[in-house]
Amino acid sequence: MSDVILSIRGLAKNYELSGALARRKEVVHAVENVNLEIREGETLGIVGESGCGKSTLGRMIVRLEQPTAGEILFEGHDLAKEPKKKLRALRKRFQMIFQDPYAALNPRRQIGQIVEEPLRVHGVGKEERRAIAKDLLKRVGLDEGAYEKYPHEFSGGQRQRVVIARALALNPRLVVADEPVSALDVSIQAQVLNLFKDLQKELNLTYVFIAHDLGVVRHVSDRIAVMYLGKVVELAEADVLYESPAHPYSQALLSANPRMGADDKRERIILKGDIPNPINRPSGCAFNPRCPKAADICRTESPELMTIGTRQVACHFPTL
Repeated sequence: MSDVILSIRGLAKNYELSGALARRKEVVHAVENVNLEIREGETLGIVGESGCGKSTLGRMIVRLEQPTAGEILFEGHDLAKEPKKKLRALRKRFQMIFQDPYAALNPRRQIGQIVEEPLRVHGVGKEERRAIAKDLLKRVGLDEGAYEKYPHEFSGGQRQRVVIARALALNPRLVVADEPVSALDVSIQAQVLNLFKDLQKELNLTYVFIAHDLGVVRHVSDRIAVMYLGKVVELAEADVLYESPAHPYSQALLSANPRMGADDKRERIILKGDIPNPINRPSGCAFNPRCPKAADICRTESPELMTIGTRQVACHFPTL
């Protein structure tokens, strides 16, 4: 698991806002200078509050969003710069799974047709498509009768299994999963998460797993990147992060998570206020208005993501 399958360098996404009453254009810095390497066969979890840029980062990786700056290096190709014609061929090798299994499936099409669609687009013959789709439905835990049914005949968890099957139809190497279990009941989440892990072993998949729930991410991830206001503020092996988070924001997220278990005795950290407006970012460290450790340097200098031991952390006063 040492080979790097995806390398992200200086990735950024800005949105320009303008309106009839605006005197000047305003810029939303959704993602700013993200650098990550993802190894073949691993799961990199990406966590943070709503609005931190994690979903935008995921959409850029699969080029559903065009980056403002930076590189996305995958199998020798910079996905940030590849033209659409070349991207179509490359999409066989990477896929995305979205949050809402209800919105992701066409209610007028049979499940078999839905799973076969990527294969049809890429020119796979009818009989081969049918065989692949039936095999995938079996792999994700659905019986053979599912092939001719419609989405409304399935529960939320079953629909997400169909979405997973469709994402795997072209035998990708990399799957970006954006909040794939957040719309499901807690009792179903564990089943779908276990399915992700089983499929990873069977098919040698690499995952980028995006979620706001740290308990979910802990269950599936080898390493975890914590994002705040468009930046990665901590990156560490999952066990290291959960045992001893170094960034104050990571500490607050962990202390507030109900899934950490009864044995977790760490004190609850209550953050003040909301995430700042990405249009008017605070000077210095973006976390300083909410940080219990903030000092003068935090309000004037933005910390770089530095390697400390086995982790990376962007903080003037990390806890080690």
